[in-house]
Amino acid sequence: MPRHFPILRFRPSMIELDPPGFQPPRPVAGEAGARHTVVYGGYTVFSVFQPVFSVSHRRAIGYHASLRAHDEDGRQVLSHEVFTQAARRGDLLELGRLAESLHLGNFSAFDSRDEWLFLSLHPAALMDTSYGDALLAGLKALALPPQRVVLEVPEQAGGETSRFAEIVDSLRKSGFLIALGGFGAKHSNIDRVWHLRPDIVTLDRVILQQASEHSHIERVLPGLVSLLHESGQLVLMGGLSTEREALIALEANVDFMQGAYFAGPSMDPVEPRVAAAAMDALSAALRERVAARERAQAARLTPYVAALQEACGHVVAGETIERATRSLLALPDSARCFLLDAHGRQIGDNLVPEGRRVSRRAKRFRPLLHSEGASWERRPYFIEAVRAPGRVHLTAPYLSINEAHLCVTASAAAQTPKGLQVLCVDINWDAASQGL
Repeated sequence: MPRHFPILRFRPSMIELDPPGFQPPRPVAGEAGARHTVVYGGYTVFSVFQPVFSVSHRRAIGYHASLRAHDEDGRQVLSHEVFTQAARRGDLLELGRLAESLHLGNFSAFDSRDEWLFLSLHPAALMDTSYGDALLAGLKALALPPQRVVLEVPEQAGGETSRFAEIVDSLRKSGFLIALGGFGAKHSNIDRVWHLRPDIVTLDRVILQQASEHSHIERVLPGLVSLLHESGQLVLMGGLSTEREALIALEANVDFMQGAYFAGPSMDPVEPRVAAAAMDALSAALRERVAARERAQAARLTPYVAALQEACGHVVAGETIERATRSLLALPDSARCFLLDAHGRQIGDNLVPEGRRVSRRAKRFRPLLHSEGASWERRPYFIEAVRAPGRVHLTAPYLSINEAHLCVTASAAAQTPKGLQVLCVDINWDAASQGL
């Protein structure tokens, strides 16, 4: 059976053809299974909804509304064309409001329980003082509480004006959730998050693209998400189109994910079992990805662990650190060895491989290369080593303060003729930095 759509006709300009007091009809829930559409300037415009998933919950927790359009011949056209025409005719704000009513009416027809409806807002609509009241009236007519609606504010909207912040705060106090969209694009600033205090921050796809292309950005992404979490925001990553992108988002610990990899825009909600299967498959893929990476890292680090254990034995036997660490420093990615006392203070200067030329990067950071007397008591490689003497501790990759490149530090604490000491080796982890 063909699906029938009640049609809401929006007349641009609304002039003498309409009777006095004519108002364009507001979309409301129609018959069971019916969908609302809008006819405007020869185009039929309708709502589609793309699910927003929580991997932890294994289901869709919301739907992001957008528009699709057909021309008079039934061919699909970009909704941007419709709004471009509306802008030329001065109907942009009116059509935008009607589109939101369209989304609300169609979303209320979903067989859903408590999912959110995500609405992307045009900055001009936000700055309209009557916007919130009109939206609340539309929700009341549909018996939808404002807590079910997430209003996505463009990151660059409203500048730094206090008026904009006041409007956003007023919408929040009315019960709406606020999402800051496009964070990370162009001139994004964490001050914007602190100023507007959104409930959700949507990371711009440019961050995802950069993380997919550059491993160092992929490593930074979890820290950015953690910063937003500590600021009180949930984090959404959209635009996920491949498994690799979805895995990057999942490992970064974002709260919500959206994209064609999971499901595209549709007029119907996603089936719970389909969503759960997709989430489970992604979680399993991440477990395998992490396990494979850990196996590769363990294989790479095994020679360094063995050489460090041997060097520790020589130090315990009373040999000098220079003699004890010769084999350790001969390994290809050993950057330096150093010895700490029981308080984390460095004994002597760094020992570096003989004959290895100093990189341009090292020359640029020359003030940091000499570390005799430095205190490393707050570093994980010292803390973990003294907690379990006799065992080799390996850090996660981190930025070395000596040359400002990525390294892993292996450390081991042992009782020597001079008391408890910790022997450490920095392993150059970022091969791309060598020779720079």
